[in-house]
Amino acid sequence: MLIPPKASAGISEHFSELEDPRIDRTKRHLLIDIVVIAICAVTCGAETWVDVENFGKAKLKWFKRFLELPHGIPSHDTFGRVFNGLDAEQFQRCFLDWMQAVSDVFKGQVVAIDGKKLRRSHDKKIGKDAIHMVSAWALENQLVLAQVKVDKKSNEITAIPQLLKALAISGCIVTIDAIGCQRKIAKQIVDQEADYVLALKENQGGLYKAVEDLFDYARETAFADADYHKTINKGHGRIEIRECWTISAPDYLAFLPKRSAWPGLQTIVMVKSERRLEHKTSVKVRYDSHEKRGHFCTSCECGRIAPHFAEESVYVSQERPASSMAVIQQH
Repeated sequence: MLIPPKASAGISEHFSELEDPRIDRTKRHLLIDIVVIAICAVTCGAETWVDVENFGKAKLKWFKRFLELPHGIPSHDTFGRVFNGLDAEQFQRCFLDWMQAVSDVFKGQVVAIDGKKLRRSHDKKIGKDAIHMVSAWALENQLVLAQVKVDKKSNEITAIPQLLKALAISGCIVTIDAIGCQRKIAKQIVDQEADYVLALKENQGGLYKAVEDLFDYARETAFADADYHKTINKGHGRIEIRECWTISAPDYLAFLPKRSAWPGLQTIVMVKSERRLEHKTSVKVRYDSHEKRGHFCTSCECGRIAPHFAEESVYVSQERPASSMAVIQQH
């Protein structure tokens, strides 16, 4: 189970500032009891409040070991009303503070920054756009460390710095896709004493073209000045082969335009990904920039560490506030 008895006090501490939306005369169940049961149930696969209620009843004996439950397990209607009334941002802060407290993010760990839209979180009838979240995924821990909801009038570029501020990433390796390949973001990562791996695309203009040309030249010299790494993964009827070349030679990097504007940039990377599925084969080539020398293993891994967050297929209705429940569903 997710939460042993000894952890209940810690959960209570981290959710102590969560405001209860109910009036006093309707509080038959403690807010912390409702929150803990919901977290456990959704983590174990519950998809509706009825599922949450049934899970609570099935695990009643276990929950009684560390929850008060003065009136037993709340009804599904109670779960729905309470979570509909909670401040989603406040709940998110409490939940992620708790998750970071019980997670051991060690130096050298890869933290992937990734943005996704919650499927079926929109409502065309009322003109409600889909919810877009940017999350930080700890590869080794296999959990979300923090997340930020992207403002509908903004994009991931403005949300990523907010997300980074919420993270203790000293000594970690932060990976971000092409939209996060910004000098200010690179500087913030370095200022927070972490390393970066930033994907390059054509929208980076001169930098992308220079890196592409340098690897074309390296190919002509049989990659004499490059380090090389290869991984092969098999599963689900397909084979994925990734080959990674890194170049840290100063003579090469000297040709990068405005290199000094990128804090600590010391390595450029080319990753060739080949996917074989039955009689079909697809090949893609991408380029990354690194703050440190080497890290070629990390670059090879970047092609497969983008998490498949559970909220990609979340069903959103009046029963289930998307931005609050998505926080739980990602763990």
